[in-house]
Amino acid sequence: MSDTSRLPEARLGELIDSLVTQGWYVGPSFLPAPLCSALHAELDDMTERDALIAAGIGRGDNHHLRRDVRGDAIRWLDRESQAQRRYLEAMGDLQRALNQALFLGLFEYEAHFAHYPPGAFYRRHLDSFRGRANRVVSTVGYLTPDWPSDGGGEMVIYSPDDDREVARVRPEAGTFVCFLAETIPHEVLPTRLPRASIAGWFRRNASLNGLIDPAS
Repeated sequence: MSDTSRLPEARLGELIDSLVTQGWYVGPSFLPAPLCSALHAELDDMTERDALIAAGIGRGDNHHLRRDVRGDAIRWLDRESQAQRRYLEAMGDLQRALNQALFLGLFEYEAHFAHYPPGAFYRRHLDSFRGRANRVVSTVGYLTPDWPSDGGGEMVIYSPDDDREVARVRPEAGTFVCFLAETIPHEVLPTRLPRASIAGWFRRNASLNGLIDPAS
């Protein structure tokens, strides 16, 4: 795989402008196709080897499985492959651009693969945790090529001010979604086909009085 992970400055500017004006961004063909292909193959292999874990909701002592809320299986990125390293390098470019333009103080990025089997969904939610606003900007990169119009699995983005739907995103490889974690409600509609993506979050350091965040 050639080194095509770097994100064009024009696309980064487009993303930042959209975050400022509406709090969310949808970018078709934002991620390089060779990178998406390599990551998709890696996730397929993990799925076949049963190397994913069922995703839950909540954090720490409040973490629990709720298949009536979300049905995906995940594995955190750990830089074990070249494709993962390339993706995280691209997100590093985005982190620097966001900090330079918006002074967000983002200090780290965490991300996981997400596999949605047919029938799986994720009900409407926000990505920040109650009382812990350290997840500031959320990202989703889609990996499945040639997603059909009737495949389901769309991400629906809602207005933070009411229940109005403002965007519906087909999970097509290369499409990249970015939004403010604390304010933008969203959901994943039931999918008819296996759906592959990487969900991630740019975090602000919320350590306080010797309490390390995130806790180990």
